[in-house]
Amino acid sequence: MTTHHTPALPSGAPSVKAGRAALASTDPLRADVHHWSDPVNEDERMAFWTEAATLLDWETPWEQTHSWVPPNPAIRRGPEISWYQGGTLNAAVNCVDRHVAAGRGERIALHFEGEPGDREDVSYAELGRRVNQAANALTDMGITRGDRVVVYLPVLVETIVITLACARIGAVHSLVFGGFSAEALKFRVEDTGAKLLVTTDGQYRRGKAVPVKANADAAVAEAAVEHGGDLEHVLVIRRTDSAVEWTPGRDLWWHEVVETASTEHSPEFFDAETELFIMYTSGTTGKPKGLVHTTGGYLTGALYTYLRLFAHPDPARRANDVHWCTADLAWVTAHTYEIYGPLAAGATQVIFEGTPNTPHEGRHFEIIERHRVSTYYTAPTLVRSLMGWFPDGVPQHYDLSSIRLAGTVGEAVNPEAWQWIRRQIGRDTTDDAGQPALPMVDTWWQSESGSTVLSPRPEDAGFTRPGLKPGAASREMPGWGAAVVDDAGRPVPAGTQGNIVLTATGPSMARTVWGSPERYYSSYWEKYADQGWFLAGDGARRDEDGDLWILGRIDDVINISGHRLSTIEIESALISHPDVVEAGVCPVFDEMTGHAAVAFTVLTTAARERLDAAGGAGSDAERELLSALRSHVGEVIGPVAKPRSVIPVPEVPKTRSGKIMRRLLTQLHDGETLGDTTSLQNEPCVPKIEEICQRRGTAPRREEVAT
Repeated sequence: MTTHHTPALPSGAPSVKAGRAALASTDPLRADVHHWSDPVNEDERMAFWTEAATLLDWETPWEQTHSWVPPNPAIRRGPEISWYQGGTLNAAVNCVDRHVAAGRGERIALHFEGEPGDREDVSYAELGRRVNQAANALTDMGITRGDRVVVYLPVLVETIVITLACARIGAVHSLVFGGFSAEALKFRVEDTGAKLLVTTDGQYRRGKAVPVKANADAAVAEAAVEHGGDLEHVLVIRRTDSAVEWTPGRDLWWHEVVETASTEHSPEFFDAETELFIMYTSGTTGKPKGLVHTTGGYLTGALYTYLRLFAHPDPARRANDVHWCTADLAWVTAHTYEIYGPLAAGATQVIFEGTPNTPHEGRHFEIIERHRVSTYYTAPTLVRSLMGWFPDGVPQHYDLSSIRLAGTVGEAVNPEAWQWIRRQIGRDTTDDAGQPALPMVDTWWQSESGSTVLSPRPEDAGFTRPGLKPGAASREMPGWGAAVVDDAGRPVPAGTQGNIVLTATGPSMARTVWGSPERYYSSYWEKYADQGWFLAGDGARRDEDGDLWILGRIDDVINISGHRLSTIEIESALISHPDVVEAGVCPVFDEMTGHAAVAFTVLTTAARERLDAAGGAGSDAERELLSALRSHVGEVIGPVAKPRSVIPVPEVPKTRSGKIMRRLLTQLHDGETLGDTTSLQNEPCVPKIEEICQRRGTAPRREEVAT
């Protein structure tokens, strides 16, 4: 195997010796990236990513744009990936300082909406002052370059402040969803070897103040220095005035050590390949993987794709954009399109602490109206919830006319949800015939890729390109390559399901798994090591027009009597029925066919009330509805796709990114030992589903086979 190097700067790009001014000559708020040409060969791809990097401010120009050492099966190591080698920069300077220096310090960076109704507008100048205070406080606590900081917070201004402060001093941050259990937090603290944990006294959840620090205390009990661990301090934000236990010397109040620190701070500049953050994936089996993202490449990918997907195509009108990515800040989507991408672009955005139905189901629409949100980026699972809450459509008294573009992320969006967004949230954007015309960008990407890989472009998303389809992830973003292949690496025919692989990756790609380079290889690169392709783990098909459709995780494909069926396709069929809000379909054991499909369905409020009035679970009315749902799937897809059982449940288990944990549903149904559930956003639903499965006795008894 050979090492592949690519040149630093192609013809027309700034010279290596040109200095910082030339490399910072492109104002991201005014950059017309929508008209950049798509690369058609490797030289053009490198020229493209070179140009994209000039959207950032570099203290030192890079010497080489990209180098790649292919995967090595002999030593079981993934590729060695480097971008912008020799270049130095600071992520926090790119997200804050440069906008203040450009005279835009009073521009609003963050419209904060707290769950109890408290609000705050934070300018770029004020954000810079707070980040500087936090950076000074971190330094005073002994945090230096390369140290790990675990952040266990909800969506607060302080969460973004501490994240950028870590980047400013070269510490590696790892954000953890504030609703995770003590066990999930403990794993991340210990796996990273964190020196500092940042948390709150409590958090607001669904209208209540919930104590949180006790979870933090339990998580770090064995990680502290006195027990042989690395953790030295717990930094606590006072949010709810909840009572807390206190360990003198270890525990520190944010308002005492951060808000009293100096607002002046001189940043350091770090090599482009300096680790920026560790993002943990979640799964139902095995421990989570800590994906390592580095500074220069990740920030380039985040900024370019934010501008290409969400910024107004006309730079002259971009100053009026208000972006809202609804993800929790601990999710990679929020890292890229709620922290680093929008802030590097100098954008204004909304951040929201609460749940979408607290104190009522119209909370999101109130926020859109109040802040004149123009781009709304959310998860299909939330859209389906809104569909259930508002079966007659979004009430007309909400002013949603500011919405210019909507996007989805997390799982492939169901066509019904795609259409609902355009028809309801985009109701003020119609074509000459009065039909919905809101541009929709359904983005497909992963924690591993760091930024969007597949998406319709905004210039295509309003059906200006003939044949754009609801639910299709569409085409590769510039600078990325993807293919759909079989297990041997051969391209599959159009319309045939295969494995989606990345044949060319962008600079935002994760470099390794923290502490486990062998796992990075075995999880992503081993299957197609000879070709140097990244195995994404999703099934997909490319249609006759060349558009890509994501069909769910490879291990979520159900093989019934030789027929390979996608769980997402069956779920979409169920959701198209008026009585179903959400569905999770999983493969279960079947002694006749090997596998069968079982559908866990969340019914609409109206359907539940109708069944309760007719006798509830086990009634003739319920049996009639479940039979109708099975038949509906048969009509939409075909008889072979009919679920063997349809089981009503209050909700289906999901990760924080909104992905349905289908393997967990299989384990619950078949009575198997459960995998890790600590990373779920709704872990309390697990015992409820388990009780329903036991009560219904839906799993057939397996015959013991003598060996």
